[in-house]
Amino acid sequence: MALDAFLQAFVALNGFSSSPIVLVVLALIGAYFGGRIVEVIPFTRRIIERREAQLAERE
Repeated sequence: MALDAFLQAFVALNGFSSSPIVLVVLALIGAYFGGRIVEVIPFTRRIIERREAQLAERE
């Protein structure tokens, strides 16, 4: 039964992936959440803060 649900979901996603409009929407959603995740991860946040501090020192 679980395999049946998995296969149905796979077929549905395969149909969606053939549409360019859906792919563009998924790309935009992925870019948005990717930017949000980068701000949340402490390591990348420190890198961003260092770059901003360097830019502020130059000005």
